[in-house]
Amino acid sequence: MDNLNRTTSNTQATTNSTLATNHAKFAIGDIVLCPSLSMQPFTLTADPHGKRDDLTIDYDGSYHYYDVQGFFIRANDTETNRYQTSLFHDTPANRQAVSTLYGNAHTAPSSTVKTIDMTSKDEDEAVLMSSMVLSDTACDIEGAAGIFDDLGYLLSMIYRGKIDNSTAMAMARLAHDSTCTWTELLYRRLEIINEPLEQSKFGKVGA
Repeated sequence: MDNLNRTTSNTQATTNSTLATNHAKFAIGDIVLCPSLSMQPFTLTADPHGKRDDLTIDYDGSYHYYDVQGFFIRANDTETNRYQTSLFHDTPANRQAVSTLYGNAHTAPSSTVKTIDMTSKDEDEAVLMSSMVLSDTACDIEGAAGIFDDLGYLLSMIYRGKIDNSTAMAMARLAHDSTCTWTELLYRRLEIINEPLEQSKFGKVGA
């Protein structure tokens, strides 16, 4: 997060400087900002299932896990693979900084924001979104793909009679819980992507 925007602009430099102060550790009960989920503040809690030591945000029916440094941890992982924190302490300065970086107040890209143009010559419409949101989306897709791969392997073992019936039922229950969790997470990610798509010529995906 510290190096997201390198600029000589006083306003942007102040914004980055404010967010850069978030090196303090996070703990249960802290009020935090998590712009990749929502612009509203969250209260960090313990894992409601009691199975993880990570900090938890309950959002839209899904649990999102973070370590004490504020790095996102996928549901099927035990440690982060991120390089930028996802959480910020809820302070007036951080609220202003997050609003500046992630809010919808601007209608055009700032000249101080690095943009990566992936459009082709025949395209006449593009969506500007935070690279953090794009990274979170890619990680969620990767996590869901891993679950599908595991399910395929499990079904193959059952089909070939490699595991007994009681083991198959136990693994099927675990697989069911995992798919339900990841389905909810992907639907939430779809909602985030659908917000700009609704304003585009393509419209949102799904019902």
